[in-house]
This record gives sequence, structure tokens and C-alpha cells, in this order.
Amino acid sequence: MSIQHIQSSLREAHTALENLLSDQNALENIEQAAGILIDTFEQKGRVYSCGNGGSMCDAMHFAEELTGRYRQDRAALGATAISDPGHMSCVGNDLGYEYVFSRYVEAHGRTGDCLLALSTSGTSKNVVVAARTAKAQGLRVIILSGNRSPELEALSDTYICTPAGAFADRIQELHIKILHILIELVERHFFPANYLSDV
Repeated sequence: MSIQHIQSSLREAHTALENLLSDQNALENIEQAAGILIDTFEQKGRVYSCGNGGSMCDAMHFAEELTGRYRQDRAALGATAISDPGHMSCVGNDLGYEYVFSRYVEAHGRTGDCLLALSTSGTSKNVVVAARTAKAQGLRVIILSGNRSPELEALSDTYICTPAGAFADRIQELHIKILHILIELVERHFFPANYLSDV
């Protein structure tokens, strides 16, 4: 019985990935998002990332792969996940949890920077407020969501929606794939010599 559940889960994940592969609009938006990240780094800007729960873990992973190492040794790229517990608990306690990301953007974000925000539901209030603050401060905004959100889409420069079924885990599986692709495209642009072996 457990093998059947494993197979069913893998087929479900496979179907979600196939649906993304066949979604031309989503693929074009991923390409556009990579362009925004590349332009941000070319202009010496910073990328901030945020999300809740598993999406925060993805936001942290995205940032550390840029500042640290992804596939190849290369110079660090300026990225920060909004995840500092002191900041989060202070703002959450004093102002409310919906402001934990926006206050960080307000404090640190500058024109020419970029906010990459994740919301599997598409309704996370703190992500909406962060996107609104980022736009007001001249940051470009990349949104990854699961359920389509007209509000987040209107606040974004690039909106990537990956509907993958009824549960957040399938959406997050697609989000991490997209984040890895974005990092790879950034690396390929700035450090092409690292990828000469696969040409």
C-alpha cells in the first residue's frame, strides 16, 4: 500500500511539472524574472526575498545560493532573505505580523533593488503589504504564487503563477525549481566561463 502512495505522489508531482513545462506564459515570466534579477545586479542593486513558512525557507535558500555558492565557484551576489528573528518578532509584536516584510523593505530597500516574494496561497497579507511598499519605494517586484492573485499580480513587475493542485507542497516544489532556474540563469549571465563545459 505504501508503494502505491509513493507512486501516486510522484505522479502528482510529475503532472504538476508537466503542466508548468507546457505553460508558455509562465515560462516567459520566468525568463523575464531572470532578466530583472540580472539588471538589478548589473546596476549594483540588491535582491530581497520573503515568504511564510516553507516559502520563507525557500526565500532563505534563494538568497544564500546567491551570496554563497550554487553550482560553480564565483563572486558573491547581493541578496538578503527577510528572516531575521529579532526584526520579525519586534515588528510582529509592536505593529502586527502583516508588516514584518514591509518594514524591512522600508528600512533597507532602495530604487533599483528588487523584491522577490513567495505566497503559495496568493493571499498572504504580509506579502501583499511588502509588495505595495516595494513598489512605492522604486523596487521592482517578482511574485511567485500558487493560486492566482489579481492583487499581487497588479503589484508585480513579473508574476509567476504555478497552480499545482490542492496542496501547498506541490506549489512549493515548483517554486524551488523556478528559484534554482533563476539562480542558474543569473550565474550563466555573469559567469559564463563556469558553464563552458555544457555548451
